[in-house]
Amino acid sequence: MCRNIRPLNNFEPPATRDEVTAAALQYVRKVSGTTKPSQANQAAFDQAVREIAHLTQHLLDDLVTTAPPKNREVEAAKARARAELRYAR
Repeated sequence: MCRNIRPLNNFEPPATRDEVTAAALQYVRKVSGTTKPSQANQAAFDQAVREIAHLTQHLLDDLVTTAPPKNREVEAAKARARAELRYAR
């Protein structure tokens, strides 16, 4: 999976529309193999991002969990600690 796509489920507060769109954009970039599509492909690229963001939001709305919601700051601190270990020299 693309490292830039972050889990969005089960956070308090829930994922924002911007976070969902950013994840969709990263997915489309990965699948298409480009970060900046040509003018000929821009409309298809933008449409794919919109559709994937829409479906992702439906998925997040429909998922059910019994786990308590995660705290964004705590999860970010854990990620920083993992990165520090990974990139320590």
